[in-house]
Amino acid sequence: ILCNMGKPQREGEPAAQDRAMLDWGVPVVGAISGGGRIEGGDVVWFNDRTVAIGRGYRTNDEGIRQFRSLVGGAVEVIVVPLPHWRGPRDVFHLMSILSPVDRDVSVVYSPLMPVPFRERLLDLGHQLVEVPDGEFESMGANVLAIAPRRCVMVAGNPRTRSLLEQAGVEVLVYSGTEISLKGGGGPTCLTRPLARLAE
Repeated sequence: ILCNMGKPQREGEPAAQDRAMLDWGVPVVGAISGGGRIEGGDVVWFNDRTVAIGRGYRTNDEGIRQFRSLVGGAVEVIVVPLPHWRGPRDVFHLMSILSPVDRDVSVVYSPLMPVPFRERLLDLGHQLVEVPDGEFESMGANVLAIAPRRCVMVAGNPRTRSLLEQAGVEVLVYSGTEISLKGGGGPTCLTRPLARLAE
């Protein structure tokens, strides 16, 4: 599904992605269009039938409506209201506060999570690895799974890393002082998964 960016500076990205998908042979189901807005950082798949979408300044109700229509009724779409945080100019997505690292383990920053969404994750059987307050600003919650229980995170979050390792997760780190911390985007913001291998 091609997004329709909420940030004007990113409006050319979906067309470029469409051309790349065509070149790579990756099927495109559809695109968010018109007044609908969705950015990839607000879309989190937990399994083949469950996806959460953050409703914030970059993703709106019309975008979510179009997304639901494209995935159909067999997929549960959990809408997660996002906090104002630092306002519409800030880079804040659902993946700013949540990163799944396996089908049943997620890294979370609970102080900014809506209670019903947090409860839904627990209902789905997720173990929640809690990011300490002091490591939220350094993108402790923005962790990229590269395989089940194997992830990449920005260096400088030792407590979160330790908690992940205690949960049986292998953690790789990189220095994000230039591209991540200055740009406001962790490893999930620098990637887009195209497909997962079937188990």
